[in-house]
Amino acid sequence: MLILKTPRLIIRNWRDDDRDLFHEINSDPVVMEYFPHRRDRAESDALFDFNRSRITERGFGFYALALAETDEPIGFCGLALVTVSGIFADDAIEIGWRLAHRHWGKGYVTEAGRALLRYGFETRGLDEIVSFAVTQNRRSTAVMERIGLKRQPERDFDSPRIPDDMPHLKRHAVYALTAEEWRAAPLA
Repeated sequence: MLILKTPRLIIRNWRDDDRDLFHEINSDPVVMEYFPHRRDRAESDALFDFNRSRITERGFGFYALALAETDEPIGFCGLALVTVSGIFADDAIEIGWRLAHRHWGKGYVTEAGRALLRYGFETRGLDEIVSFAVTQNRRSTAVMERIGLKRQPERDFDSPRIPDDMPHLKRHAVYALTAEEWRAAPLA
């Protein structure tokens, strides 16, 4: 299922031949620096299946991100229901991404993120899109700023999914953009 195309990227549902890349990004210690654990192959495959079925059923999820010229998967970028209970509204939608380290620094996530914001607001009729990351994760928060999300420090939170023995990963910075703000100054 094709979601979007940009000049350099294809945003689509996952295929079985994407499993190796999905495992790579979920087990790489550099990519997963701000997450509490790396996923082994079985855990990665289970998350892969969950993401693919969510996209098929609901149209939302962390979509495969592939190069337009070759359709080679390089990571993911998507719109998904927030899964942090008690922090956001039950129907809140987040934008998130993860990219294989060898593809960092080429603007792919910024390009995909801007296209997905447009898709979320203009095609899916969303009222707000949020994003969040460990406060020290400057790579992710810089992308949030580049795609036009606004910092909302009053909404920062300590993630209940992070173990207490990892206090450096608990605090999360929140960024958001409303449809009204998007219409006033779209970046894509």
